[in-house]
Amino acid sequence: MILKELSEAIGVSGDEGAVRAVVLDAIREHVDEIDVDALGNLIALKRGTGRQRMRVMLDAHMDEVGLMVIDHDSDGFLRVRTVGGIDPRLLPAANLRVGPDRLPGVIGIKPIHLLREEEGEKVTTIEDLVVDIGASSKDEAKKLAPLGSYAAFATPFRELGPTVTGKAFDDRAGCAVLVEMLRGDRFRFDLHAAFTVQEEVGLRGAQVAAYRIQPDCAFALEGTIADDIPKEKESSPTTALGRGPAITVMDRSFVANRQLVRLLTSTAEELGIPYQFKQPGVGGTDAGAIHTTREGVPSATVSVPCRYIHSPVALLDLDDFNHTVDLMRESLSRLTRRTLKRD
Repeated sequence: MILKELSEAIGVSGDEGAVRAVVLDAIREHVDEIDVDALGNLIALKRGTGRQRMRVMLDAHMDEVGLMVIDHDSDGFLRVRTVGGIDPRLLPAANLRVGPDRLPGVIGIKPIHLLREEEGEKVTTIEDLVVDIGASSKDEAKKLAPLGSYAAFATPFRELGPTVTGKAFDDRAGCAVLVEMLRGDRFRFDLHAAFTVQEEVGLRGAQVAAYRIQPDCAFALEGTIADDIPKEKESSPTTALGRGPAITVMDRSFVANRQLVRLLTSTAEELGIPYQFKQPGVGGTDAGAIHTTREGVPSATVSVPCRYIHSPVALLDLDDFNHTVDLMRESLSRLTRRTLKRD
């Protein structure tokens, strides 16, 4: 399963090479051109049948949140800071892969037996956490994990009935959907696939990729928040597992193009593909950078709902994933220049 390979590859923002290698192996026989740009984006072209003269961009970011080594203690512990958004409550005792050799490590935590009462009521800040890689001195720690080394969550991919768990489903789920688009039949237009870098630290790769591709329209493929677990007070679940792909109307980074949203919803309703809307105003995606490129790019975002994103382990429903693939493939087969015509 390509999602397993993508999830288990390590690719914290700025260090996406291992993920890029997985993608390259998966798509090289299904596209006409492949290039890696100066920032590290993997950009592939799957030429169309020529029936529509359009340049359509599909985007999915390869990077994941993680940690970076910023100092070494005299006793061999590593000091780290987050790369991307991570809740510090999730970090104590987390298992990691650290440095260029992917060494096993663990984030140290004081045993509960030694906690003072006030300590047990506070969240330990990232500044007070250390990573233990078994080094016994500062020099050894520097040699094993030099300054600037990355650390990623060490989470195996597992199947749990109709769901799967793993790390970095934001956005390896989107990468897997994009791979499936490239493995399928050609569309009427040229399809430009951008597997981008550094989304988690500012949508940087997508901005560069969109400037190069100059698309007529674009879709960002994502793994998004599913906040459908039991709560003391019920509120919007943002998205929920088992209800199909999530279509964005608006988030903090952009307002979706209404013609593309209409294409997605009408396709889903015509074919009986379940779908849901993501709660407006929450989060952001590469579409935020793409839609303001050059003269502007009509853009939309379609996501696979995932529980517990930006944590050591995430969970998604395989039916949601498969329905996302179906919705994108069928919507793209209906996409023409007329689709983009304003009302």
